[in-house]
Amino acid sequence: MEIGVVGKPNVGKSTFFNALTLLDVPMAPYPFTTIEPNRGVAAVRAPCPHVEKGTACTPGNAKCVDGTRWVPVALVDVPGLVPGAHAGKGLGHKFLDDLRAADGFVQVVDLSGATDEEGRSVPPRSQDPSREVTWLEEELVAWVAEILGRGFERDARGSELDGRKVEEFLASRLTGLSIAPNAISAALRSGAVDLSHPTRWTEDDRRHLALELLRAAKPRLVAGNKCDRAGLEELRALAAELGELPVVPTAADAELTLRRAARAGLVDYRPGDAGFHVREGAALSAPQRAALDGLGKLLATWGSTGVQQALEAMVFARLGRVVVYPVEDEQHWTDSRGRVLPDAFLVPAGTPVRAVAYRVHSDLGEKFVRAIDGRTHRALAAEHPVEAGAVLRFVARR
Repeated sequence: MEIGVVGKPNVGKSTFFNALTLLDVPMAPYPFTTIEPNRGVAAVRAPCPHVEKGTACTPGNAKCVDGTRWVPVALVDVPGLVPGAHAGKGLGHKFLDDLRAADGFVQVVDLSGATDEEGRSVPPRSQDPSREVTWLEEELVAWVAEILGRGFERDARGSELDGRKVEEFLASRLTGLSIAPNAISAALRSGAVDLSHPTRWTEDDRRHLALELLRAAKPRLVAGNKCDRAGLEELRALAAELGELPVVPTAADAELTLRRAARAGLVDYRPGDAGFHVREGAALSAPQRAALDGLGKLLATWGSTGVQQALEAMVFARLGRVVVYPVEDEQHWTDSRGRVLPDAFLVPAGTPVRAVAYRVHSDLGEKFVRAIDGRTHRALAAEHPVEAGAVLRFVARR
């Protein structure tokens, strides 16, 4: 799974990305600091089942800290978007191509309204952050509609003559965009187009279909960044404008400062926490102490920096992922080497257990017999939907 961090230039995208990955990609208060995509790994939190088992776990792919598993998530920070990107303005074509594999987008906006459409600094509250959200959607829709429209009439005639299903026709045109068949079906169910006659689709029909495809296949969440320079009034106004699209207030600068301070051994802080503690004996300068005092006030006001919460809202709520724990011994929750709960995987909620077996190893999926629930020890059939936090053993033919 990969999450795209998107938005116009100079709103804090790279800072948001750095705060989640602790990579040092370039950051600066001017447009187009990022000109190549940056890739890294963040993590989302989930309860570790070892707590209920009463046995310490032996984490492999996802570390465990005090009963919380930190499950890896891939991030990509792409060059900033400006209006007209789909037509090549700014770094538009490159921006869009870098998003092909993303499962969803966290759009970082300047909640303080202090950057214009090109990413230049302007007086605070002089720009409407909801407009950023609107034209990003417009650019994404135009991009997908353009891909759909390439040689459309010729291919649509051929598809109708061959009697192909419209789902197959669309899948062939959307290759490379990581749009799953169920998302195509969901978009078609919206009633955007005539399912029987793609030759009758107009340009407007294709744009409407592109919008529905994006909503079904690549959901978005808005990170209202620089909340420490704005306030609750700005947050409420943005949320009211966006309606059902979720908005999470974030202070990426603060989160990055706290994570770096924790890495340096100056403070005790875990991502997403509502506070931090200065370590005894930490050698802090007067400016550092003043900065930490300011961060303490920010956390007291907002409850957190919001950065970790934004990522988790994207992964768990918007993308509907759950964490599962495959094992080879359902009694002791161990693998063949005796490690307790070594792995944790993110999968879509409701995924059939056989599909989860494929995720662990192709042989387990191909030779699947049944799964066994590590808590209840019940046998689960291939199509049984997986639940959050499930501990599963897969039984396969030899």
